[in-house]
Amino acid sequence: MTPMLDIVFIMLIFFIVTTSFVKESGIDVHRPTAATATTVDKANIIIAIEANGAVWIDKRQIDIASVRANIEQLKVENPEGAVVIQADVDSRSGLVVEVMDQVRLAGIQKISLAADKPR
Repeated sequence: MTPMLDIVFIMLIFFIVTTSFVKESGIDVHRPTAATATTVDKANIIIAIEANGAVWIDKRQIDIASVRANIEQLKVENPEGAVVIQADVDSRSGLVVEVMDQVRLAGIQKISLAADKPR
């Protein structure tokens, strides 16, 4: 009985260590639809852009000027992480481009834009 409990505890520790936790942006965004939308498996940094121009990372509203610093800090935690930008369908495209530029200046080249599949 004792060896079986040891195996169960070892398996529990293994699953806890290997689980990747999903970080949410902190807000609900009305994403645009795209017929070619695909699922991204390893998106560890999520940036949300509201229709009014507010930018959110890790459930915190931030200024556009501090996007680069926040992304650099998150990149240190996960160097292989990718960025997904969840822009509201009514957000300005110029703001989305500015956020993408700040992400690239932070050193991340894997950037995706979130979209819903049409029903």
